[in-house]
Amino acid sequence: MIGKLTGTVDSIADDAVILDVNGVGYLVHCPSSTLSRLAAGAHASLMIEMKVSEDAIRLYGFATAEEREWFRLLQTVQSVGSKVALAVLSTLSPRDLQRALALGDKAMIGRAPGVGPKLALRIATELKDKAPAMMLRGEAPEGAPMAVPPRGAEADAVAALLKLGYSEGIAATAVAKAANDLGEADAGALIREALRSMGK
Repeated sequence: MIGKLTGTVDSIADDAVILDVNGVGYLVHCPSSTLSRLAAGAHASLMIEMKVSEDAIRLYGFATAEEREWFRLLQTVQSVGSKVALAVLSTLSPRDLQRALALGDKAMIGRAPGVGPKLALRIATELKDKAPAMMLRGEAPEGAPMAVPPRGAEADAVAALLKLGYSEGIAATAVAKAANDLGEADAGALIREALRSMGK
């Protein structure tokens, strides 16, 4: 199994890149968020998910291990395959996806091409309880130039609420709502706003 590829970007297409690794060109399908960080001739490292079927071996590449985990998690939902998972990650950043799941915002998820209202609802429902665990994983991004901003304040706020005895689902939902209301805020402000909204 291939878990990571490091090489030179040979060429970039609409939904894929050819990554030259020591003279071998690997065709790697990527979300637009990853493709936007690449340039032909530039050095790049991609986290890889390999899919083997009867007629093909496909490689999917991501700027961070976190994006790859979301790609895997999305495919645990019935009717979500690689193409739909890539479309969701091309439309929403991992942080936006976490927030949409915590808030049950199926309209936001439904913005992805190929995701209708029924499928958006299924994704929001089935992954709602899994979003907090992904949020708290705190996995360090790989490859500094292609790293996504950490979700530090929100993850810290959820962790603090868990220590106070709240469940993962309730804590993540409250923090997501607080972050939505406050915008950029530190963990303390998010915790206060989350506790205030839960106390209503």
